[in-house]
Amino acid sequence: MKTEAAILVSTNKPLEIVDIEIPKLKQGQVLIELYFSGICGTQLMEIDGKKGKDIWLPHCLGHEGIGKVVEKHSSVSKVKIDDTVVLSWIKGPGIEAGGTKYKWGKSNVNAGSITTFQKFAVISENRITKYATKKSSHLDVLLGCAAPTGMGAVKKVLNATSGQSLIVFGIGGIGLCSILMAKELGLDPIVAIDKSEARLELAKKCGATAAYNSNKHGHENLVDKFCDTGFDFAVEATGNIRVMENILEHVKNKTGRSVIVGNAPHNTKFLINPNELNAGKSIMGTWGGNSCPEEDLQTYAEILHKNDLNLSELSTTKFSLKDANLAIDSMRDLKETRSIIDMSLA
Repeated sequence: MKTEAAILVSTNKPLEIVDIEIPKLKQGQVLIELYFSGICGTQLMEIDGKKGKDIWLPHCLGHEGIGKVVEKHSSVSKVKIDDTVVLSWIKGPGIEAGGTKYKWGKSNVNAGSITTFQKFAVISENRITKYATKKSSHLDVLLGCAAPTGMGAVKKVLNATSGQSLIVFGIGGIGLCSILMAKELGLDPIVAIDKSEARLELAKKCGATAAYNSNKHGHENLVDKFCDTGFDFAVEATGNIRVMENILEHVKNKTGRSVIVGNAPHNTKFLINPNELNAGKSIMGTWGGNSCPEEDLQTYAEILHKNDLNLSELSTTKFSLKDANLAIDSMRDLKETRSIIDMSLA
């Protein structure tokens, strides 16, 4: 059996849309028919060669999606055939089956434990979560990465509660999901920073009480404007090391906490003013918002569905798999907050 896939053959070049041969399933693997795949900034970094030397070329891409189980190895117990599942790079219960190799003519195409830029994909059992919902939509792809990372950053890493304040730098899928969770928990104010007016408008629809374009306005005075002594929390979701360096300036002395979510290019470093740490401020990292798919997915799904009208402009263009490069360019050009590939489109 073959499947159409958008694969990375060379960095800094468009993906190639090809047919690859699906191998026989190994222990711990399932075959998924993809409904939708999201495109995360991490994939843009892979394509642009910003994650370091790529020793796996050619390879499949993608780490968030939704689909159904069409085949499974006898060792797989957590799902059955025809189950709807969320695909995520965040590990859950189940067998870690490792990667797989597809055939493309005489060449091998590498794939990790999860890939989603293809109509059918071999996935490790611990990267899928059964998803029972009567209201499934293309937005459910966010449950694979943006929602657990962004929502988890606010709820599980920062442990935010009602009445506290938040500033979010970078309003892509992850930053937007941070705002959704902040609104759900009753934070106020919630301030969004980005260089895209469309993304800032979307942020306000999803719960930001104020939004500022970093290309047009300085945000050094936002602490005085909104919080006097600083924000309780800050989320960095840009991957920009300059933002990372200055993030602590925006939070309160003694109790202010910030979390770095964005991925910076390979081998980059940033400097922190130690006086900010001496003032009792904290800077933290996170692995997927500290989320556990089996425990947290349903909560995140309910928040997404509660905001489906507000999220209508998250992905305004319908992309087919053949349009994968257009979808990627739309992310680069900030035309889409989260490009989503619809596998049902020809």
